[in-house]
Amino acid sequence: MAASKGRRRFGNVRRLPSGRYQARYVGPDGLERKAPHTFETERQAAMWLTVVESEIIKGEWSAPEAGEIKLDGYGRKWIAERKLQPRTRENYEDLFRLHIGPHLGALALGAIKPQTIRTWRRNLLDGGTTEPQAVKAYSLLRAILNTAVKEDELIRQNPCRIPGYDRYHTPERPVATVAQVLALAERMPPRFAALVIVAAFSGLRWGELAALRRSDIDLTAGTVRVPRKLAALRNRMEFGPPKSEAGNRTVTLPAAARSALAAHLAEYVGEGTEELVFTGDKGAVLRSGNFRRAVGWAAALRAAGMPEGFHFHDLRHTGNNLAAATGASTRDLMHRMGHASMRAALVYQHANSERDREIAAGMDRRIAKQARRAAAPGKARSTKGEAKGSDKPAKQKRAKGGKAERPACEPASDGTAGATGTPMARKISKG
Repeated sequence: MAASKGRRRFGNVRRLPSGRYQARYVGPDGLERKAPHTFETERQAAMWLTVVESEIIKGEWSAPEAGEIKLDGYGRKWIAERKLQPRTRENYEDLFRLHIGPHLGALALGAIKPQTIRTWRRNLLDGGTTEPQAVKAYSLLRAILNTAVKEDELIRQNPCRIPGYDRYHTPERPVATVAQVLALAERMPPRFAALVIVAAFSGLRWGELAALRRSDIDLTAGTVRVPRKLAALRNRMEFGPPKSEAGNRTVTLPAAARSALAAHLAEYVGEGTEELVFTGDKGAVLRSGNFRRAVGWAAALRAAGMPEGFHFHDLRHTGNNLAAATGASTRDLMHRMGHASMRAALVYQHANSERDREIAAGMDRRIAKQARRAAAPGKARSTKGEAKGSDKPAKQKRAKGGKAERPACEPASDGTAGATGTPMARKISKG
């Protein structure tokens, strides 16, 4: 509807006693708001109202006061209200307390710009924060501000949109061989030998292994059920559901892990169905720090020939690599590893050096087989119309009308055509 003559369609402009002009409008929420400053001319005030109206029409408008909410309060509330695993919540609280709040907490959401983010990250790194921690802090801040944009509509854009800030180079973790795993298990105190073997050949995480109960083990079927995990929180140990829904799974053990687990159950685990499978010397739940001290982890690694800095979690990579080398599908690997996304499974499906050697060996066998076939003396081939004992084709008979008959079709190639009896074929076949 067209506005009346002398009256604006959207908002209004009035002249103040000071001689400057003030712009006012009613927002989509029904509240009247004023421009954050006055204008020198009526035209400037009218142009400002036109910009605001276009934002409302395009759905880009947000309440100006919303952006004045401080990041510190908003971020802490975001973490408190989010549905998170207890360990994840503690990690988020630590990241915000150490790396986000002290630098950006006093800023209003609307005042945080991409340049603010770049400066903040640079200050973190210059101050000694490791790049992995800086990436985790950035990813958390981006998630918080995504909620401020999409759900709460407090700001128009997320300033955490800088390419590369959410990634860092992760050195490839070492993968123990089967021989190294067995050597490491032999150097463990007897009650922890099966823990190492099952960890390597099942692909279960530390927290999943520490939470296993006798009722989760089916030695007849050779399976382990993973319905829970044990998390080490700041002040307590807590049993809870697996890391994700995909983590709730049943894993079939190879024979080596099955026999080690059977011996362990008979020797160290009570008969009750709720008895923990792996515990410390006094029957207490496993803590990673206590475990490393109890078994002399560093010395055991050196004795077993493991690389420096090998972690218990790296045993999981051995089982996952072995599973991938069998030709397991991506979906199969995701189930066995307890991953909801394909990303980790695809990592293990990438060609590794051992599998590549197996492929090359298979190629060698095929090459040698065909080379032997090529090197063998070939039987003289005769085609229709070819003179017996002659290496020259006979004259082809002419059909009626004087046209020559078409030559007979060549036999299908077996892949060795042109190599029959050649020195190279004989050389390869002998190799």
